[in-house]
Amino acid sequence: MKTMIRKFGLRSDGLSFDEKIINAVWRKGKIIWGDDPDHKRKDIYGTVIRKDKYGEIIENGEGWEIDHIKPVSKGGTDDLANLQPLQWQNNRKKGDSYLE
Repeated sequence: MKTMIRKFGLRSDGLSFDEKIINAVWRKGKIIWGDDPDHKRKDIYGTVIRKDKYGEIIENGEGWEIDHIKPVSKGGTDDLANLQPLQWQNNRKKGDSYLE
């Protein structure tokens, strides 16, 4: 049996999320008081992310990805309820971890 290695920030089928989903997931980020929520928010770990940095992976930057809360490897789906914005390094640290 061949194991598929998934890339971060993609749908369960390996394709990119569309703009509608990207925007919906962005709105799930935590609003930062005093900052424009259309441009800057925080992920669940309190790390600042910027909407225009979606997909950017610069060390300690404000780039973010779409994370599957329940990983695809553990039965997670691409439903909006299972998606959240995460700063890209936080997404790497989280990996396939999931507490039920």
